[in-house]
Amino acid sequence: MLFSPLTLGELELPNRLVMAPLTRLRSGEEGIPGPLVVEHYRQRASLGLIVSEGTYPSPAGRGFPGQPGLVTPEQLQGWSNVTSAVHAEGGRIFAQVMHAGRVTHQDTTGGHEVVAPSAIAIDGETRTYAGKKPFPVPRALGTEELPGIVDEFVTASRKAIEAGFDGVELHSANGYLLHEFLTPAANQRDDIYGGTPENRVRFVIEVAEAVVAAVGADRVGIRISPEHNVQGAVELDAADVQKTYGLLVDGLAPLNLAYLSVLHKEPTSALVQDLRARFGGTFLVNTGFGEITTRDEAVALVADGHADAVVVGRPAIANPDLARRWRESLPVNEPDPSTFYADGATGYTDYPAYQN
Repeated sequence: MLFSPLTLGELELPNRLVMAPLTRLRSGEEGIPGPLVVEHYRQRASLGLIVSEGTYPSPAGRGFPGQPGLVTPEQLQGWSNVTSAVHAEGGRIFAQVMHAGRVTHQDTTGGHEVVAPSAIAIDGETRTYAGKKPFPVPRALGTEELPGIVDEFVTASRKAIEAGFDGVELHSANGYLLHEFLTPAANQRDDIYGGTPENRVRFVIEVAEAVVAAVGADRVGIRISPEHNVQGAVELDAADVQKTYGLLVDGLAPLNLAYLSVLHKEPTSALVQDLRARFGGTFLVNTGFGEITTRDEAVALVADGHADAVVVGRPAIANPDLARRWRESLPVNEPDPSTFYADGATGYTDYPAYQN
């Protein structure tokens, strides 16, 4: 089943392996994907679907040095080169639209103010263009500002489609802005977007509704990570998690999105499978950062009916022809973590395809 076709929105995927959105920091200070980025994605076009690394919808939403954007004409041309190369190889690619929220610093955003649901800083440091620095206390967004943030997601999504992407994935995971609205650890608002689970899911649903209205439901997926507990988005109250994410998915289900992608270390858990039942559409799972997903695990997740497709990260980094290797049970390259967030081709475009 893992190597059988899958209908996802208007796309027909040749297999059920999805390349995870992977932060790789190869787009320079101007956030423009260059020839190296083009080659990286082109090499991996045989995967059922590629989801791009997180792309920022506005300068204030930039989380990392070297992260690409969906803002300037130069960035869009860079992405157009990427999508053209992927499509020329027969591939399919979605852009992940990611506003970093409080997971950034003014030295990374070019001086733009760091914003979040509430004025609560992450305990830790972040890499900036001026070196490592403590996360700043963000400014809490006013209620009247939120429609403008929605517009940023909409504009970036439209630009992504214009640049040739087959769709967009809204990043509502891993502690970034949309996720910050979901978790009480980052959201202590007293307006209609904070407090109860019903209020905390409101903004994410509004963003999804607006993007669907702009580019069409078949072109929109969303990624969530309940209980992942990274970058200050700590979710330890199981009852609150179940209520919050159940309400979120209940609100998303009527939109008929292309897919829901869930990052969770136990994709067969009652929580994750309840979300699948509530969603009722194409369901992707990703086992997370703790351990590398193996071929056997991916095969079992689809064969046992726990997911329609499996999202993989490190295996896709190290094996541009991962679909073939896993389908034919061939040996695989091992990823080199020291090159994940480096510059240049090493550990990025130099992993070899399998040679007969």
